[in-house]
Amino acid sequence: MQAGAIHAATLCLDAHVDIHWPDPPDPLAETTMRVDFPKMARGGLDAAIFIAYLPQGRRDEAGHAAAAERAEAMLRHIRARADGTRRRFCATAAELEACFAAGAQAVMSAVENGYAMGRDLGAPARWRALGACYLTLTHDGHNDLADSARPRAPLGDAAEEHGGLSPLGRDAIGALNRAGLLVDVSHVSKRGMMQAAEVSRTPVVATHTACRALADHPRCIDDEQLDVLRAVGGLAQVTAVPAFLKRVPEGQKNPSSVEDMADHVDHAVGRIGIEHVGLSSDFDGGGGVEGWQDASETGGLSAALLRRGYGARELGLLWSGNFLRLLRRAETAAG
Repeated sequence: MQAGAIHAATLCLDAHVDIHWPDPPDPLAETTMRVDFPKMARGGLDAAIFIAYLPQGRRDEAGHAAAAERAEAMLRHIRARADGTRRRFCATAAELEACFAAGAQAVMSAVENGYAMGRDLGAPARWRALGACYLTLTHDGHNDLADSARPRAPLGDAAEEHGGLSPLGRDAIGALNRAGLLVDVSHVSKRGMMQAAEVSRTPVVATHTACRALADHPRCIDDEQLDVLRAVGGLAQVTAVPAFLKRVPEGQKNPSSVEDMADHVDHAVGRIGIEHVGLSSDFDGGGGVEGWQDASETGGLSAALLRRGYGARELGLLWSGNFLRLLRRAETAAG
């Protein structure tokens, strides 16, 4: 089977796509965004998890309230992108598989930055009711749940604040587990990530990362972290952010490509096995490499991986099969 045919037969899920907020452009039209529905159709990108992203701000009552309001407004907006026929909103693994079988585009959602929780342990249940499938515990800058891999001096961050997870962060992971939301450890400090893997009743996922053995960036995860993900049945998703894939001198254009993404996939697969590795773009949030600059070029990444010797089964696991396994685990463990 030719690469194009294998790609077309594969359920291709991009597990981390940012949206413009406020005033997002109409995704039904061709836009300047890297992901819209016409680009998805041209590139054979069947599904996308659109992100309700919260930048880290002041950790007081007003800041937390504004973040919560924004997160839920974004989740409602993302859900409204689906029309129920050509584009279906999917909150479960079964709904996503049925959507793909019907030839429709799938819309999914998640929240990035536990800052939106404040100290409200009821938030995960509300987000799940709105259809979200995961929470990224932190973004850049510490929050009340955990330390970030990239502290922010303008916010007054020290190198560490909680020594990984805070007591509230541990309780929040319990609330996520009960709600059926996956725990995303992208952006979390190494200690926080490893603690989250231990605390969570379901496997954790790093939805947009890369391998620190190949590119020494604080947002990448090292081999010890990869080993922890394998031990708990979790998942590391290699993403298309050039700085995560290849380090270049400051001010020099980063030439990262789908071949560099494939290098990181090869490293992770060699270290922890194909069942614990996935793919994402972080489009419209910093992602975009030569050969996969937007959703219309999604087949370019599949072709690069097929050239490395991955077959149809492996491609299916990388694009969606492994993530669906984790989503099912979260669904069955809820309650």
